[in-house]
Amino acid sequence: MPELPEVETYRRFLNDVILHQTITAFEVKDAKVLVTDEDTLRRALVGHRVAATHRLGKNCFLELDSGQVLVLHFGMTGDVGAYRDEPDAPRFTRVAFHLEDGLRVAFIDPRKFGRIRLVDSVADYQKAKKLGPDALDVTAEHLQAVLGPKKQMIKPLLLDQGVTAGLGNWIVDEVLFQARIHPERRAHTLTAKEFKALHAAIQLVLTTAIQHEATYRHFPASFLIHAREWDDSATPGTDAHTFCPRHPKTLIEKSYVGGRATYHCPKCQPAPPQT
Repeated sequence: MPELPEVETYRRFLNDVILHQTITAFEVKDAKVLVTDEDTLRRALVGHRVAATHRLGKNCFLELDSGQVLVLHFGMTGDVGAYRDEPDAPRFTRVAFHLEDGLRVAFIDPRKFGRIRLVDSVADYQKAKKLGPDALDVTAEHLQAVLGPKKQMIKPLLLDQGVTAGLGNWIVDEVLFQARIHPERRAHTLTAKEFKALHAAIQLVLTTAIQHEATYRHFPASFLIHAREWDDSATPGTDAHTFCPRHPKTLIEKSYVGGRATYHCPKCQPAPPQT
């Protein structure tokens, strides 16, 4: 599933190819991805330009010169691409925006869980979806104020898009590893120092991922992500990548927290006392 770093990469791509260009046609190959009806979208888009691009969490926004905003949500498998000739259209292109320079921008989605809709503003969408502040903008003070009183485990809380928008499963595992906080710690037990560490870890993980355009195998060796079972950067036929990068003799443990596969180091992230 595209997470915040991927969506930021998509936004930057769209900013480069579609900004300030007139949309000459709106081609729908599969209307399943449309929340707003096709005719309404065509009237709003054709003849107009994208004046700015924005991102909030895992959502990308194209602000039109009319003031309306097109929201792109990428679901499980969404992506964007560009092409000029129909035979070169990426496989699973569901919608294409034709531009005045002849380029076509594709909304690609193999599993068709992505969604495209028209809204009046980013703020309206954020309110309707009950999204918290973007994870890159959140402060340590916000985290402590919102999470500090809660007795739930910290990992599910960080996955709550109403707390902060954009943190997905692997990102939260990485954040907690970098902050040295066990995923089952109760939020109300965290100290002010730990909330500052949590905030710093969010910034570190997200900026690193964006810098590497979400190509995870290029992440620093100090990152937990290389211990995840889907990582392909380890030497084939070995299990060396299952050890903690800080403690080479300590195996990374896999469990399920809040129903989500969770990875942590038992030495870096000591388990909370049993209550």
